Amino acid sequence: MSHPRQMGSSSPGAWTRRGGHAQPSRAKNANGSEEGRICVIGAGPVGLAAVKIIKDSSEFKAGKWKVIAFESRDSLGGIWYPAPPDADPPLTALYDSLTTNTPHPLMSYTSFPFPPETPLFPSASTVLAYLHDYAKTFELYAHIRFNIPVLSVHWNTDSQKWDVTVSDNEVLQFDLIIVANGHYRIPRIPSTKGLDAWRARGKVTHSAWYRRPEDYTGPKILVVGGGYSGLDVASETRPFAIEVIHSVTGVTQEDEDGEKLKKRGRVVEYLDADEGHVVFEDGTSESGIDHVILATGYQFNFPFFSEPEVLSALPPEVPPLPPALYNSTYHIFPLAKHLFPAVTSYPPSSLAFIGLPLRVAPLPLAEIQSQAVLKVFSNPSSLDLEREVSALRARYEHFRANKGNNKVAIADAWFRFGFKEQFDYRDELYEFVGTDYRVPKWERELYEQKDLLRERCRELDRRGESEKWLRGIGTGSDAVREWADLMVEILRAGSTSQKLQ
Repeated sequence: MSHPRQMGSSSPGAWTRRGGHAQPSRAKNANGSEEGRICVIGAGPVGLAAVKIIKDSSEFKAGKWKVIAFESRDSLGGIWYPAPPDADPPLTALYDSLTTNTPHPLMSYTSFPFPPETPLFPSASTVLAYLHDYAKTFELYAHIRFNIPVLSVHWNTDSQKWDVTVSDNEVLQFDLIIVANGHYRIPRIPSTKGLDAWRARGKVTHSAWYRRPEDYTGPKILVVGGGYSGLDVASETRPFAIEVIHSVTGVTQEDEDGEKLKKRGRVVEYLDADEGHVVFEDGTSESGIDHVILATGYQFNFPFFSEPEVLSALPPEVPPLPPALYNSTYHIFPLAKHLFPAVTSYPPSSLAFIGLPLRVAPLPLAEIQSQAVLKVFSNPSSLDLEREVSALRARYEHFRANKGNNKVAIADAWFRFGFKEQFDYRDELYEFVGTDYRVPKWERELYEQKDLLRERCRELDRRGESEKWLRGIGTGSDAVREWADLMVEILRAGSTSQKLQ
């Protein structure tokens, strides 16, 4: 079973302030060669991957590239770095019980597995420790500036570089911007009729503020949303709230635990807030609701971009492709290979957004995306824009065939990758960068069963058997096979109620 997970510090350098009009040529390094300056925005899991891949490059090792990552917080980790919910919105949506929803052998950086015997679905603290170990192992800290938010990014037509303004109005110039600021910060609040009145009465919060179920001891609560956060919040609050109503679009009405948990469809209207009365999509209603928790997702947000580089609006219908880059808050459009702006106002090779696809294993994807970005940065002609424009049009037509001319629905679906699609996309990027590696069949198959595997692992935890299953796993000469075999065995054992002997 071959897998890239088995394959195998310097200072950031001088970063000059803008003075007058810079020349379009790149700066020279000590050897007189052109130096490419790369800015990474964000030091969460995706930004760390970008810095590491840049450091691995022959250009960096030869002194031709320099990289600096700006992180607005005082440490790395992004969403996995905890913070109290006292900001608006909170610095992270991390709640106390959060674990990964993907087994770590499928979600880890390809160059850096989790430690042996790590639970398959590790806690947030374990993931954060893993990220710090990754940064230490590959000496990434020297290239990160903490407590430095990026305030603005603008294309300088005179210098043909990006002007990046950071705190204290320091302006630095870069040849390449890699955007890796994450997309779990700005809550998405649905426009359901009557919801604003409930919010005005203080009866609604978003799950971004959720931390622990004990905070909801006593009231009757409504949890809106069928994603992992919604499932976790509904499950965790059930022992504490007097009643939990879980609203998920299209779900069949069902009551459990003596009606202490009620599953209902989409909320179509919030009526009187004092009476706590709501109506669902099937016409049924509930009253007496004390509080609503919205697990309704997040917006794509890039506060450092503004016009003309990025327009904050839904893009016009396709064809033709718009000449500018749009942030609809549901997607960024148009991006070639889901990475590069397919625009002409600045070179597509000079700006890249990584980590945008949803419902994927983000860390291995971030690594191969970063490799693709560097290939195009070093050789802009490797990006066939004519071909990429055709691919964008075809994707748009695919969604239009299913969503009609609903631009919001098309935008919302754009980055929601299916099981097969995320691996096909990774394989396309592997081919693009020139490696023979492709995602193996076993990885695809196990990923499709990850939710079932998560339930099996929780059952092992309840029975006190997890430690026995994990003992010694990952310590041998073929750790990848050991983890893969373990996942298969847990699935088989669960299907037959078999216990470890």
